[in-house]
Amino acid sequence: MPPSTREPRLVDFGARVRELREERGWSQEVLAERAGVHRTYVGSVERGERNVSLKNIYALAEALAVRARDLFPA
Repeated sequence: MPPSTREPRLVDFGARVRELREERGWSQEVLAERAGVHRTYVGSVERGERNVSLKNIYALAEALAVRARDLFPA
């Protein structure tokens, strides 16, 4: 999906997930394993290509040891 067609909120959410993952020194594969999702799913979330379900928001938050609301940019 070209960057110009992505929903800005999804892009911002993905950037926040990437920021938190990189702060921990984790690869996408490590985050995916801890969250119980596929590595390609994490990549598409980080690129803002996925409208993430509530279930997966909580799975990502738990894996990153943050509150779900911390995944959303301020």
